[in-house]
Amino acid sequence: MGELKLKKAYKDLRFIDSPAARPIRLLAEFLEPENRLRYHEIENTIVFFGSARIVSRAEAEAELVAVAARPNASQEDRQKAERQVSMSRYYEDARELATRLTHWSMREMGDSGKRFYICSGGGPGIMEAANRGASEAHGASVGLNISLPMEQDPNPYQTRELAFDFHYFFMRKFWFFYLAKAMAVFPGGFGTFDELFELLTLVKTQKTKKPMPIVLYGKEFWHEAVNFEALANWGMISVNDLVLFHVCDSVEEAFDYLTAHIRRYYIDEDNGDAK
Repeated sequence: MGELKLKKAYKDLRFIDSPAARPIRLLAEFLEPENRLRYHEIENTIVFFGSARIVSRAEAEAELVAVAARPNASQEDRQKAERQVSMSRYYEDARELATRLTHWSMREMGDSGKRFYICSGGGPGIMEAANRGASEAHGASVGLNISLPMEQDPNPYQTRELAFDFHYFFMRKFWFFYLAKAMAVFPGGFGTFDELFELLTLVKTQKTKKPMPIVLYGKEFWHEAVNFEALANWGMISVNDLVLFHVCDSVEEAFDYLTAHIRRYYIDEDNGDAK
């Protein structure tokens, strides 16, 4: 008989990838990020949500020029390209807001591990803009990427040591919310709405006890996309629930709102430490 070679269960990738080992994979998506974030002293984040489809102004304008030069371009193609240029303001505003928040955090907290780090979903669009803004301020930022069939490619601006790749949406959302001390929510689709409404539910039901300043960025979009006042008028939410978030339309207003609330709730002005 030949020599019997045994393999430990945790080294058996066929088992690890099987349905039976799902609890192990879930635990790994909790423990590995926890370990890495602790090592890098990441305790506080400012999370940016928003569409992966919104591109930078330079990219949008280049596409518009390309479409205009194409003789067989349809009216629909032109309208789409024009809309991309219009929507690119949100990319640029997210980028600027992330830059300003990163500068502010480094100035307020110095090299302390209590700094507030920009965190995004790690992909393109608004996520890219957030990581890019932090990078342009020479600050580290977190990217909570997820594997999807049609997207997403990790953007190049997230800090490499703080870039994660999740399989499970709910575990990824846990890490969005667990370290978050503030949220900036830009225009987006199903994913953005899912994240926003779960966050609002956690705050409303007090499943999260910490204060959570939330900015909805882009008044025209949010007032048309979600009629929160109608929900209150129909008695589906309380009128008081309308103060769970702040709708704004400028980087200055969003910056002032977020920093004022973070300072109020999380920074002890006596010693400069986050609570």
